[in-house]
Amino acid sequence: MLVHAQRRKHAQVQVPLTSLIDIVFLLLIYFLLTTNFMVDEGIKIKLPQARAAAPQTEEVITVYVDQQGRAFLGTEEVSLGRLFDRLKEMIRNQKNKLVVVRADRAVILNKAVKIMDIAKAAGAGRLCLATEKDF
Repeated sequence: MLVHAQRRKHAQVQVPLTSLIDIVFLLLIYFLLTTNFMVDEGIKIKLPQARAAAPQTEEVITVYVDQQGRAFLGTEEVSLGRLFDRLKEMIRNQKNKLVVVRADRAVILNKAVKIMDIAKAAGAGRLCLATEKDF
């Protein structure tokens, strides 16, 4: 008489993934809510849109021009005569310094060009007119 040993069925181990997925989603939500998004400081303006806009990565001097054509360095309003002196101080001996003009899209083009002329006369090596990327 042959006796065969009965084979036991192996219990399959199942890892509960539900709690792991919950934790991953909670971490994702936490990081999305606590991330600091880049916020430009300065006055509120609506930039003109362009399809080929590229992000700026180097340290620059930014001049804001609002809808009325007033010039701002940071949040301080500066007259056009004083703007020349302030830019000259900020540029000093840096020949290749970049000055970005962030003009509101509703501003008259002549006002933005006048600001760019003042920056060039103050010694700015490069000038840039800021735009928003058009989606």
